[in-house]
Amino acid sequence: MIRTPRLILRPARPSDLADVHAMLSDRRAMRYWSRPEHETMQESRDWLAALIANDADDYLIEHQGRIIGKAGMWRIPEVGFLLHPDFQRQGLASEAMEAVIPHLFATHALPELVAEADPRNAASLKLLSRLGFVETRRASRTMQWRDEWCDSVYFALKRDDWQRRGR
Repeated sequence: MIRTPRLILRPARPSDLADVHAMLSDRRAMRYWSRPEHETMQESRDWLAALIANDADDYLIEHQGRIIGKAGMWRIPEVGFLLHPDFQRQGLASEAMEAVIPHLFATHALPELVAEADPRNAASLKLLSRLGFVETRRASRTMQWRDEWCDSVYFALKRDDWQRRGR
């Protein structure tokens, strides 16, 4: 568990299903995610079960007793974050990632963390840049979201760069 001034980042548990489904079934939240929004509770139940079973450092974000997102390393060394739209633009994703990144570097002997984002997702691009991630490459048509092909921007954050920034 990781605590910040406004958040608790913690492992998922089955009782989180209602809040997780509220996030994953929201089209706005899932617009730049790896798949469209969940249409059924069972999709969210399956996603939550996979998150619980995952050995990586991937956390749900709790704010005022409610699960509002996720942040962490879903697959070594790739990090990501997702926030319910009702809680976006309040600095919460930044606060979560500012707490998760030092934890990941402290608990894993990784030379760098990597991330991927849709180039149209300006908020995520801006956050990754503020966190010190540097663009490493771009690729076209990397993922299909419904009937639309999406591109990707890839980023890396080197451990040494993170530490040099005084983190």
